Amino acid sequence: MERRHFLKQSALASSLFFVPSFVRAFENVSKNAIGFKKLVIIQMAGGNDGLNTIIPYSNDIYYNSRPKIAIKKDALITINEHLGFHESLGPLKNLYDKGYVTIINNVGYPNPNRSHFRSTDIWQTASNSDEYLDTGWLGRYLDENIHKSYGGIELDDSLSLILKGKTLNGIATKNPAILYNNMQTPYFKKVLDHQSDDHLSEHNLGYLYQTMIEARSSAKYIYETSKTFKSSFEYPDNPFGKQLKTTAEFINSGLQTKVYYVSMGGFDTHAGQINKQSRLLELYCKSIDVFVKDLERNDTFKDTLILTFSEFGRRLKQNAANGTDHGAANNVFLIGKHLKSPGFYNEMPDLSNLDGNGDLKHTVDFRSIYATILDKWLEVNDNAILNRSFSKLDF
Repeated sequence: MERRHFLKQSALASSLFFVPSFVRAFENVSKNAIGFKKLVIIQMAGGNDGLNTIIPYSNDIYYNSRPKIAIKKDALITINEHLGFHESLGPLKNLYDKGYVTIINNVGYPNPNRSHFRSTDIWQTASNSDEYLDTGWLGRYLDENIHKSYGGIELDDSLSLILKGKTLNGIATKNPAILYNNMQTPYFKKVLDHQSDDHLSEHNLGYLYQTMIEARSSAKYIYETSKTFKSSFEYPDNPFGKQLKTTAEFINSGLQTKVYYVSMGGFDTHAGQINKQSRLLELYCKSIDVFVKDLERNDTFKDTLILTFSEFGRRLKQNAANGTDHGAANNVFLIGKHLKSPGFYNEMPDLSNLDGNGDLKHTVDFRSIYATILDKWLEVNDNAILNRSFSKLDF
């Protein structure tokens, strides 16, 4: 052994004797215990038309039902002899080719509701169509497993039902600096600083004060942790791109947040669907492409699962305004590095077997997707969070 190499190795070995024991203790801590797995949920709000997203171009029923808005065979990205991606989905096709995408078809629930608000509530609470819950499935996840508001973040100015629990709510913010500064205003500080624990326990607004205290603590943690990392990637200059950039900065800074919720609107394409949906899908794919690259460069993509859904699909037949009306079942995208079944998970919709309203029938309950993610990815008790048992999928 060369003398220089010997001295270098000896110095390294001797220095290990001085490593504090509390640092060595982390060697035996499970990665799951410190919350390294992340779930990012994206809603295509308004009801994305799944049939013009993943196109069954070999099916004559599709073209006969949509004489003016069907995607022509020479204007799509071919996947196989039956299916093609919308031409705006080029970046998603690249991820698909890498084995990073699983597409689940025919996702919905029994007795579907065609109201945007009600169907979104059903997806966010994991309820039956005739059941009304005041907590979201991710809010219950926080209640049961995380016990901190910063465990779930919605990239918005207000919090959706999905992140509201019985005893704990997630945090809604587009900008952690603004959230932190708002919590430092004289009025907010004065209210909290004058509330002792004894007073809180007797006060009929005790729950409100405790929520405010938790919000202030979470705002401080989110701001001080996330400011340690700024993305060097150029995201599309629009609200959705900015939301994903902030999400990437949260994840790459080591923020101990487990679940993120992002929504992009505009998918309610009752009229002039062709151009409108094309722009939205392009925006979605370009933003997702940069987001995945950002996570990959910082070695966090392997620990992140991305779920994209819409509250319902669209009707098979086009309407008189060259658009489509509210439907039922739809496709769901899963993006990640640990997918067991990349590609198409199940069969395409049967266009010859519709329900009484002319809508696609669901063959996969969306709560089975949730149950699988909770059980296999987040590794928690899905029955306790979903309030019942759902069959697991194999993705």
